[in-house]
Order: sequence, then structure tokens, then C-alpha cells
Amino acid sequence: MKDNLKVLVVGGGGREHSLIRKLKQSPLVDKLYAAPGNGGISCDAKCVDIKATDIQGITQFAVDNSLDFVVVAPDDPLVLGMVDALEHKGIKTFGPNKAAAIIEGSKIFSKDLMKKYNIPTAEYHVFDDYNSAKEYITNTKKFPVVIKADGLALGKGVIIAENKTAALSALEDIMVNKAFGDSGNKIVIEEFLQGTEVSILAFTDGVTIKPMISSIDHKRALDGDEGLNTGGMGTVAPHPLFTREIENICMETIFIPTIKAMEKENRKFKGCLFFGLMITDDGVKVIEYNCRFGDPEAQVVLPLLKTDLMEIFLAVYDEKLDEIEIEWHNKCAACVILASGGYPGKYKTGLPISGLENNGQVGGFEIYHAGTKKEDDKFYTAGGRVLGITAMGENINQTIQSAYNGIEKIKFDNLHYRKDIGKRII
Repeated sequence: MKDNLKVLVVGGGGREHSLIRKLKQSPLVDKLYAAPGNGGISCDAKCVDIKATDIQGITQFAVDNSLDFVVVAPDDPLVLGMVDALEHKGIKTFGPNKAAAIIEGSKIFSKDLMKKYNIPTAEYHVFDDYNSAKEYITNTKKFPVVIKADGLALGKGVIIAENKTAALSALEDIMVNKAFGDSGNKIVIEEFLQGTEVSILAFTDGVTIKPMISSIDHKRALDGDEGLNTGGMGTVAPHPLFTREIENICMETIFIPTIKAMEKENRKFKGCLFFGLMITDDGVKVIEYNCRFGDPEAQVVLPLLKTDLMEIFLAVYDEKLDEIEIEWHNKCAACVILASGGYPGKYKTGLPISGLENNGQVGGFEIYHAGTKKEDDKFYTAGGRVLGITAMGENINQTIQSAYNGIEKIKFDNLHYRKDIGKRII
């Protein structure tokens, strides 16, 4: 296996920073790049000013710099076909091609896939016409309902409508006012599943699938799961209710059937496949698929990984995932997101951050930068989600408390975070 690899990670958020800090540990990796990266990432990799969705720009950079490997981390470039463009130029990649990335790029595709191959999920209806959707909501008597924009929407295109008024308002926002742009031209309306939510990331080379440590995300902006949906306000791993027995059931009824279904559809999936699951009284059901590492799930799962991440990426590319054993630290991890006040609505940027060391870290913690910039050796806010404070420990309670202790060291104006990360499972 070649060492001294030159590796590029596409993206500039907390997920990408967690990937970069894990890849930095690999003896196989000699040089790390990030495009576009951020202030904190610049401490761990060379940032290049190319947008994550600039397929031509990324591809040209990879060719010009003789890169050995590119990790395409965000959903947008995957759905747009960045992997296809890179591999056409002979660049090895981690991430699904355009045909496979549709599993996240279209909610309608993924729901129809599950229906066709008997993969358990919520009942649903598809609409491409506002009036038809409005008529359906007007006549339905079962609430809450879940309304999803068909396309990508920065993790925010899902609305849980508690009643008819909220549902009609959501329909108008998505289909008439175009709150999520063209992603809302078509929608899915599905039954609301009750139970315990679990996030499962899985490495797969299209034939073999190896799930990672389970976790639980907290999507709502405010304590008690109130407020607007965000990209994620914090996460904990492992999920104490996701037992080995449940994992075995999921392997037989969800994980393996999904990989086989994609291959049968001539959409072989290679990369990280994310399963958003709900453990209900009626068994485990799929809420959603994502075609990449979850954010902020990656910020608690990757620190627990013992095996060389670069070795795994190469095995996935070469379709030899069955030949390596993936090991994990027998510990817990918790991540609390520090966000800009007002997120996911309007918020200020450019605010100075105090408490970080010169390398953007705080001793005893993993600090993942999501929305920061670095100027004159000082860090400033540059996004809605600013930092992820990750702690590791022997048990969940102590680990969560440790993450909150880490927050006390960091300050910026209008700092906002949830104070109940992990409470619903402990």
C-alpha cells in the first residue's frame, strides 16, 4: 500500500474538520488539503479557495497537484457528480457517484426504493402539485404529519407539522414561496413515526457494509426539541438503546437490503451511507438516507475509530472492505454545537472568538470548526454553526458533562447552544 499520500477533503464544515483530524493521524497520509476549508481546518490542512460545488475547479486542482485521493464529504457535490468527474481523470475518491448519490438527492427516489424492496419505512404520498397536496392535507385527519422537500435543503427540508394549520403553512412555504428553492418542486408527505431516533453511519464498498458506532442527533435549535430544524445542535455516541440485537435485525432487514437494492438498480453505492432510523413499537424503520457522513454525527463517531481511516477509504475504493477489520475504542463521545445567536435564521458573523489555543483547539477536547475564519492568528465566527466541542469518556453521563465543561472556556458574542444534549436517552 502506497504511503506519502496527498489527500484532499472537499468541504468546509465540522464534518470535514473531523475527517481531516482523523486522516491526519494516518501514517499513510503525507499532505492534507481542504477545499474550501475554514479557520480551524487551516491549522490541520492546507486550505485552497475553491467552492465545494465547483466540480471543474476541484478536478483541475486534483490533476494539477497530482493528488492521490479525494474525499468528497458534502451532499451537494456528490449529488452533482463530483466523484464521476474526478474518477474520469483517474483520481481515486471516497464517496458515491452521481447515480448512487440520488439516494439522498431525491426523497421520492429513496422512498420508492424502500417500497419496491420491502425495506421498512413510514407510509407516504408524493405530490408535484400544490393544490393536490393542499387537498390531501385538508382531508387528512391524522396528525402530526411529516412534510419533506424532495431535493437537498441543507438538512432543513423536513417539517413536522403538528396540525392542519401548520401543515398548510409548510406546504405554502415549500411549494409556493420556494423556501428551499427547486428542492421543493416535489414533496413527500408521510406518516409521523413515534419512537427513538438513531443515526447509523456505515462504510460500504457496494458489496460489503460495515456499520459504525451508533449515535443520536439533536436537530431542533432549542432545548426540549423546540424551535426550527437545524443541521444539528449536538450528538452522543453510542446510542444506549441501539442494542446488538437491534443492530442484527437492521443488518438483515435494512442495511444489506439497501446495498443490494442499489446494485440491482445499477446504482452501486460506495462510500459512507447514513441511515436515519426510528425504533418504533412496530420495529425499526428508515426515516431517511444520506449519501455521506452525518454532521455532527461524524464529530462523535470518528473520534471513537481505532482503525486507520485512510486504510478504510482505500479498501472501499478497491472494493476490499471485507478484507479489513474495523476496530473501535470502547468509550463514549459527546459533541455540543456552539452556534451563532439567531441560527438557523439571521445571525451576525465576524465576531471574535476567545478561549481557543493557536491551533484552534482546547486541551482535553476535540474542537471541530464548522463556521470560523482565521485572520492574524485570531479566530472569528463565519457561519451559523461555529464550533463543535467533543469530549470522550468512559460513560455517557460523565462524557456529556465533560463536553459542557469545555464550553465554559470559549466565548463569543451571541453564543447559543442547547443545554440538554443527550438528556432524552440517559
